[in-house]
Amino acid sequence: MLSRSKAPALFVAVAVVVAITAFLLPPIPLPHAYHDFADQRTFLGVPNFGNVASNLPFAIVGLWGLIALLRPNSPIQFVDPRERWPYLIVFAGLIWTAFGSAYYHLAPDNARLFWDRLPIMVVFMAIVATVITERFGIHYGLLALPVLLAIGVYSVVQPRAGDLRGHSDLRFYAAVQVCSILFLLLALLSPPRYTRGSDYAIVVAFYVLAKLAEEADRPIFALGHIVSGHTLKHLAAAAAGYWILRMLQKRSIVRAA
Repeated sequence: MLSRSKAPALFVAVAVVVAITAFLLPPIPLPHAYHDFADQRTFLGVPNFGNVASNLPFAIVGLWGLIALLRPNSPIQFVDPRERWPYLIVFAGLIWTAFGSAYYHLAPDNARLFWDRLPIMVVFMAIVATVITERFGIHYGLLALPVLLAIGVYSVVQPRAGDLRGHSDLRFYAAVQVCSILFLLLALLSPPRYTRGSDYAIVVAFYVLAKLAEEADRPIFALGHIVSGHTLKHLAAAAAGYWILRMLQKRSIVRAA
């Protein structure tokens, strides 16, 4: 197990290594063909229907999560009621993701991409804050939450600002995502406050599956022209959000021996 006293230093070291690696890489521009998705079929008058409609699960999971957290006599347990706050941002962010991503996929371009990525990064950062809160202390998590949200927002604003100047660079955006995934996995090595902490590994697995599906957009669509890889990306990412809700509903507080 990774002690709570050593974990922050390890996390900082990981962030520094990822940041240096990103800085040493050449700028990563947005590919010219990024918006050219495999499935561009129109259905019921909705262009790019598959990639638009597949955002509905984000809204369902987000609304479901907010109801579960806010309803009276909720079975979801917290050692400290304030631990609920980052999760509220996670599920609200999933609803925002549904609208932002649907808006982008109706007419994909660089300007709309900003509204697709912004809520996703808010969700990412809030998830990291939940882990800090539960593994290292409520005060650390609540202090980190606004900082993490600011970093996530900047990671989307920075490449968009560069794009408007004619030279977008996705290195920082990618570095923040890599750091987030590594933090979630490393946090599993620290003492848990709740059972089912390993469920975050499944959340990461769904995210990796989503990225793989995104990269295989056209090959997957070519298999019968039924569904595209990007549509499956949305479903896998929504499944990650559902798994967080499932974890909250099934876990219990770890009692001290």
